[in-house]
Amino acid sequence: MSSNNLMNDISNVSSILDLQGYDLPPETVIPAFIFATLGYIFIVFCNLLLLSTILLNKSLHEPMHILLLNLPINDLIGSTALFPHIIKELLWDTRTIPFSSCVTQAFFIHIYITGAVFILTAMAYDRYVAICRPMRYNTIMNNSHLMKIISYFWVTNILMIAVLFILLLRLPRCRSLLTHTYCDHPSLLQLICVNTTINNIYGLMTVAVCQTLSVSLILFTYIQILIACFRNKRSDTRSKALQTCATHLIVFITFECLGLFTIISYRLTDISPHFRRFCGVIAMIVPPTLNPLVYGLKTKEIRIKAFKFLQEKINALNKINVLFL
Repeated sequence: MSSNNLMNDISNVSSILDLQGYDLPPETVIPAFIFATLGYIFIVFCNLLLLSTILLNKSLHEPMHILLLNLPINDLIGSTALFPHIIKELLWDTRTIPFSSCVTQAFFIHIYITGAVFILTAMAYDRYVAICRPMRYNTIMNNSHLMKIISYFWVTNILMIAVLFILLLRLPRCRSLLTHTYCDHPSLLQLICVNTTINNIYGLMTVAVCQTLSVSLILFTYIQILIACFRNKRSDTRSKALQTCATHLIVFITFECLGLFTIISYRLTDISPHFRRFCGVIAMIVPPTLNPLVYGLKTKEIRIKAFKFLQEKINALNKINVLFL
């Protein structure tokens, strides 16, 4: 493309972007809209319930639960960045989005993805200290150290993603058609018609560093945990530790498989675009739905407190209804 043609394309590019729709048959649009709406309500309800249960019960203000507190916050960020857009598109059949809104959506989606990796890694470290260094747990995971861990992964996450999008926004666009159903960095990068080598290197480098560090740390912690569990002669202690770690490992593996497949699918031209879009949406839906169920139902302390919290709210509503009847 000549420089004159490129400049003309850049000057004529619209601030409104076109998205690839879901191409659903007309008879499936309403069921899909209902499913998306109920799915979003379910995710918000479950994550807010988990969040409220931990916040309102002082007995749950332990390092493990304080770290877990960040997971529903992160899930709500990712879900709210995605679901309202999907619901709007299905309801009004709109396939356009302002560029500024698209960048905002993509920014928070990447905050969610990277945040999930950091939070799950921090939780694995907490389990390692609790099981392998139980006598020093309260000393190592004190409030000061805990706040440093939480601050570190949120600040690092925000700064890393901010640099990613600053590098993107410095480049001129000459296209307005996104090849995805929602906005993310790879699809926004495809709108650029100039050299994007720096962006590609930085993007791949951040993914590689995050994945290498998180997977390495989690592998190390779980190998150490398994060794400690099998050395422990008390079967009840060993069983409880393995159950807690298995829950965490299931969540991490599920998230990693979905996320990595989505990243790889952008670089495989033979994959169907419809299948790629489907996998991208599933990768954003499954973890926020799975996390509160896994941690809420499998963690006895949280499950008991959550049911008690719900029962109190239901009783309060019943009393209000009686007063107005």
